[in-house]
Amino acid sequence: MNGLVTGDAVVLGLQPARLPSRALALAVDTVVVWAVYLLVLVVLTLSTASLDPAAVTALKIAAFLLLLVGGPIAVETLSHGRSLGKLVCGLRVVRDDGGPVRFRHALVRGAMGVVEILFTVGVVACVASLVSERGRRIGDVFAGTLVVRERVPAARDAFVPPPPPWLVGRFAGLDLSAVPDELWFAVRQYLTRMRQLDPQIGLAAAERLAGELAARTGTPVPPGVPAGAYLAAVVHERQARDARRAFGNAGGPGAIGAVGASQAVGTPGVPGMFGVPGASGAGVVPGAGAVAGAVGGREGEAPSTGAATGFAPPA
Repeated sequence: MNGLVTGDAVVLGLQPARLPSRALALAVDTVVVWAVYLLVLVVLTLSTASLDPAAVTALKIAAFLLLLVGGPIAVETLSHGRSLGKLVCGLRVVRDDGGPVRFRHALVRGAMGVVEILFTVGVVACVASLVSERGRRIGDVFAGTLVVRERVPAARDAFVPPPPPWLVGRFAGLDLSAVPDELWFAVRQYLTRMRQLDPQIGLAAAERLAGELAARTGTPVPPGVPAGAYLAAVVHERQARDARRAFGNAGGPGAIGAVGASQAVGTPGVPGMFGVPGASGAGVVPGAGAVAGAVGGREGEAPSTGAATGFAPPA
């Protein structure tokens, strides 16, 4: 399987990076690190001419460890898996479940990289990547990480379904500043692939993500609002704010359609949309204004009362 699958059986749209792109990213990182290391050595040589030779040797060893070993670890930790070479090649280091790497992951990868890359000139890392189905080197195996491609063609079905009309605008006052990008990514991945999940698994994933999102915003999920509908409504609210920042108020509700779906949200008669038994998906007008057409129509028109997403307001 090329994509990543979380413990909740949510398929993530991440493609493992292969050896050529990883080798190019490593070459860029190696050139930068060695250039900085040689520059530091020159500075040390000029500034420590009066010191004891043993002290100079100790400083050079410390510079080697800090720059060639500690440098990549620090960069990978602070950038959440994107070094300069990986940024150039559109790659990123993530955990096996698709989450961002932490210091311990970068530490294990960096420590193993000394043996795999520095001591063997990358031979061990190349062989391990060729043997691994997902292109992982030994450091990735021990750290539980994977290098993935960030710049991949968008899939045709990678659209976010609009929320039910009765939830549009309900979360306008919600504070979304504390929601991390990783959580937005997980929510979006769930919404774009929820029809591929088993209903029970999908409902559990939606409830977990809704709980995390509510904890970040400081506002609990309103009673009677299904978890999937809550996620779609909050994502729609974020898209609306982004559209207002980008286009101002001139675009009105229709401006949201620029980031909306381009295909139908669901198929009539398919139960379990947004994790609600008996709720069926409905079509969305293709093209620009798709989301706006599903949730409120053009500017100045009343929101549609049709079953755009199969939801009815709670009694």
